[in-house]
Amino acid sequence: MKWLKIVGRGLALILIAAVSYLWLAPPELLRVASNYSAKMVCSNVFIAGRDAGEVLAVDVQAPGHPLLGYVSVDVSESEGTVEARLFGFVATATARYRTGLGCTNVHEARLSGASLPARAALPDALWPAGNTVALSQNPEMLAALTDAALLGEGARAVVVVQNGRIIGEAYGDGFGADTPLLGWSMAKTVTAGIIGTLIQSGDMDLSDTLESSYPAWAEDARADITVADMLGMASGLTWNEGYGNVSDVTKMLYLRGDMSGFAATQVSEAAPETVFNYSSGTTTMLARVWQDRVGEGALGYPGDALFGPLGMTSAIMETDARDTFVGSSYIYATARDWARYGQFLLQGGVWDGVQILPEGFTDWMVEPVASSEGAYAKGQLWFEPPGEVPPFEDAVWLRGHDGQAVGIFPSHDLVIVRMGLTPSRVGYSPVPLAQALIAAIEG
Repeated sequence: MKWLKIVGRGLALILIAAVSYLWLAPPELLRVASNYSAKMVCSNVFIAGRDAGEVLAVDVQAPGHPLLGYVSVDVSESEGTVEARLFGFVATATARYRTGLGCTNVHEARLSGASLPARAALPDALWPAGNTVALSQNPEMLAALTDAALLGEGARAVVVVQNGRIIGEAYGDGFGADTPLLGWSMAKTVTAGIIGTLIQSGDMDLSDTLESSYPAWAEDARADITVADMLGMASGLTWNEGYGNVSDVTKMLYLRGDMSGFAATQVSEAAPETVFNYSSGTTTMLARVWQDRVGEGALGYPGDALFGPLGMTSAIMETDARDTFVGSSYIYATARDWARYGQFLLQGGVWDGVQILPEGFTDWMVEPVASSEGAYAKGQLWFEPPGEVPPFEDAVWLRGHDGQAVGIFPSHDLVIVRMGLTPSRVGYSPVPLAQALIAAIEG
């Protein structure tokens, strides 16, 4: 059966060629999967102190893509690295931890040796000056904070702040007041706040254009785009924010070492302020802009200008391989520290009697973006809460992927933080939780 041998050899050669191709030039989808996995495990192990196996089995699998079930990881505590690969050998990806800067996917270039020192511990004082809390024993509120339906699938932390004090908390199994949690796109609102501090110091203005950071923009329609246009997601630039496959946002986050540089290649498809297009690339580009304005010492600036004054000792902003903060997506902080930021905005950008943001800036932040049809506010905040529910009273929201939310309720002097691993397909909204808590507190 000579022909069988020939066919067998042919099939073997095809298999060898296919395996070699996957090893030498894995498709982008495989590389997105492995880099995403390495990054998630790295950050959760080295920032949050969680078990790598649990993160791989729970957090990495949350998107539900079948490829993610074939990812394996190797963690090196001594090197501060996580390697991930598919099928045991394909699309190897590495994420590396640096003190104070979290984890970064390593691509074609070495990471810098930059790091940041830990922030000083807070005094033994009542929150927010310290981390001591005096929780209410209101039975209706306690009932709401133990209602699984109100907390939602995958809830990890809820913090309730009224009149500037934490009055209620709830934590999922394995999580607590000291666990840093990923805010995903809630980072966008923090980036808006960082820009606000530079406006306060006179180093930036909402009317500034961006060609100093992106020189190619000076040659075309992008020359007219301002910081305000970018903050309002109304720049007119093209962008695909779709998750789950290869898109602009997944390319930026998982396939590019210079994320802002990649995002800046997007072309203009409409005049500024005419079209609303939610874009993580937009906010990451803004991170590069403010870092360029600060210059030397930019990596330490968020801590000096914002996190330090607010007592957000747990907050870590992660960077890309160029040391640009991924201001759209990657901030880890405890739920209590996310609550500090929400309370800071509720107080008009004032903290401990100091005007950190320009007077009136938070009022501008909550003005509607005209092209968003009532959904979005100018300071990277949402009027629309997570889930398929209408806006609630005068609330505005920091919103993040997989169920992260900080609700700010000015008419009730209330901030509610809800963190978890709750994919959008679940359809969860924190509004019923907020309604139950408000009824309990004020009823």
